[in-house]
Formats: sequence, structure tokens, C-alpha cells
Amino acid sequence: MNRNVRSIRAPRAVAAFAVLPLVLAMASATAQNANVTLYGIVDVGVQYVSGLKGGSYTGLASGIMEGSRWGLRGTEDLGNGYKAMFVLENRFEADTGGMSSRPLSGNQLPARLTAGLPPAVAAALGSAVGAQLGVNLPGRLFDRQAFAGLVTPFGAILAGRQYTPAFEITNRYDAFANMSAASPGQLLSIPAGVDIRESNSLMYRIELNGFYGSGYYAFGEQVGSAKAGRLVGINGGYQSAKWGAGIGYNERTNSAGQKSLNTLAGGANFDFGLANVFALYAQIKEPNGASAPELRAGLIAGGVPSVLVDTGILPRFLQDARLYHVGARVPLGVGTLTVGYSHVDDRRATNADVSSYGAAYTYPLSKRTDLNLAVTQVDNNPNAQVLPGGNGFLGGVTAHGGKNATSIQFSLRHKF
Repeated sequence: MNRNVRSIRAPRAVAAFAVLPLVLAMASATAQNANVTLYGIVDVGVQYVSGLKGGSYTGLASGIMEGSRWGLRGTEDLGNGYKAMFVLENRFEADTGGMSSRPLSGNQLPARLTAGLPPAVAAALGSAVGAQLGVNLPGRLFDRQAFAGLVTPFGAILAGRQYTPAFEITNRYDAFANMSAASPGQLLSIPAGVDIRESNSLMYRIELNGFYGSGYYAFGEQVGSAKAGRLVGINGGYQSAKWGAGIGYNERTNSAGQKSLNTLAGGANFDFGLANVFALYAQIKEPNGASAPELRAGLIAGGVPSVLVDTGILPRFLQDARLYHVGARVPLGVGTLTVGYSHVDDRRATNADVSSYGAAYTYPLSKRTDLNLAVTQVDNNPNAQVLPGGNGFLGGVTAHGGKNATSIQFSLRHKF
């Protein structure tokens, strides 16, 4: 289940955007006395996707290569190697002007999660879980990042909403860097195989002579339990212009204090000149559902017998999988061609293995603007139903188990 999702009312989104002119005015005024930068990306284009229950789909999409965003970042030199800094980063949908998105397949869940259940129970599960699939459904103004910190000669202390250590490793050693439907992260989206970012987090980060590392603690902030709902993580590695290698780990507990989603990721790259080659491996385990206590309470309140919930529903959301990815970035003319192959080996009884292979070409029109074309094929085994999305949105679920999907994406990306 996606832990970043809740329902949103339109007035909340409108109210959030209403403060944007004020934020920009404040940034302009503050920039006169401090180093404050307004930055962003607008990425929008057309995508074709096959494999949906209703047939193929062609339409406009935001965030194909990179999620559309605007942000403010600032630093203040405190002297003697010390700096204060902050980042506030918003996400938005360039095709609609909103701040959240839903998958093309809507509330549909993979059939393996509802197979054999009474129709009324399957419908209740779809309402409880399917309706929560999406990105930034709460409508956070600064959903992508929001943190402040102190940079010292001995590392940085950062506090707020930040990327997690395991995700930073998967992003670094994914040849596509999470861009387009060809990224291996698209195979681990429902349920999520890695926590991408977390609120209420405290991070120590250091980078020195090519070496990097971070320690991460996200508070659960639940009365009576310091363990419930928290996320801890760590990563480390080395990166030069020629090669790099790193490893990262996240571990979450659910609101009952049980160990839930944990992700171990490791990767490496080597630049041969003709091509920069990447390899990534991740181990995903979820012995107790990250949202299991809330899902259990909701289903039982809706009349589903507790025995069926505990023995026939909740176990279906647990995870045990291995992710493998190899890829390369190849300079081609004035642009760059990225190719890659990814595979998820599902160790559960459902054995929902899935593979993808694809290519993306980026052609620069200028230093700030480029055109991008990405073609991806997803091969689902009889129990898998992955429908690929993009960097800024979930794809969803194919029509049925074993239904393959093809994605063709074309986008214009402008950075400012």
C-alpha cells in the first residue's frame, strides 16, 4: 500500500496554490540579504500505454522524466565552515495545475489481493486500499522536500521531510535515475517496495573526497510509543567521476510497533567512456504490513470477520522480493541514450515475477530544455499486473494477471 496517500478536497489544493504568490514575493525580498534561489522543472508530454482493463490509453502526463516542481533553497554563511540552509520543494501536475495524481487504473487492485474473497469483501478492500493509491493525495504544499539544517566541517544535520537512505542508493545506481516508465522502481509500486521520502525525519549526512554517508531517523510521533510508526535508515559509499559503489538500508515499523517494510539496496557504476554502466540489487521484505493496523480496524468496522482479515487478507499484502537491474547511459550524437533491463523475483507463494526492458533518449535543445522519448515493455507472469507510470506518477494495474504492458512516452522538459 502507498503510505503517502489520503483523500483530498479541491478547496485545499486551491488554498495551497493561493499562497504561491506570497511565497515568491517573500523569496524575492529575502534574496536581497541572503542566498535564496527559486528553481524548478516543468516536464510534460504525451504517453501511450497498453494493457489497461478498458484497452489502451493515450493522453497528456506530467512528470514523465522528472516530476514537475518548483522550490526555494537558501544558505547563509555563518563563518568558520558553518552554514545554515533550507529547502522547500513543491510538486505539481503540469497537465492539470493540481498537486496530486491517481493511477490510470483507478481503484483497481492486483487480482492476487482479492482472489477468492467474497464479492462484498473484495469491494470493501478496493475501497479501503484502492482509493488510497496515488501521489500526494493529502495535497501537501511542499510534498517533495521540506527541511532545514546546519552544515558544518564535520557533516550536516538536516531536519524535516527528506529522501530516505535506501531510496538514494536506488536512485544513484538506476541507469534511468528513476526517469520514465523504464526505471526499475516502476516494478515495485503497488505495494511500494521502498519508502521514497519521510516526514519528521532527522538526518546526519557527510560527503568527503568522494565518500558519502548518512544516518536517518524519522519519528513516528505517536503518544506512548517511540518505536511505533518510525523509520530508520543508513547508507554509505564512494563516487568518483569514473566509478562508484554504495549500499543503503531502510527499516519501518507500523503503528503497532511491528517491523514492516524494510529495503536493502546496493549498486555500482563504471564509466568506460563509450558508456556508463550501472548495476543495482535490492532486497524487499515486509513481515508485517506497514498500514496493517489501520486496514484491519477499517475492515472489521465494516463488518468483515476478524478471522478472515487476519488469515485471508492481511497476509496478501506482505512482501518478499528481490530486484535486479542493469543498464547503461551512452552518449549518442548531442544527446544521451539510456537502456536497461530490470527483473523482480517474487519469493511469495503468489510468485508475481515481472520484468521490464526499455530505452530513453534525451535530446538537448539548450542548457535548460530538452526533448525525451522513452519506450518500455513490461512482461508480467500469470500472477503479476504491473502497469508502468513515470517519475512523477503511478502507472497502476493491468487488466489481469499475465497481461503485458507497453509504454511510449514523449516529453518536453524545461529546468529553471
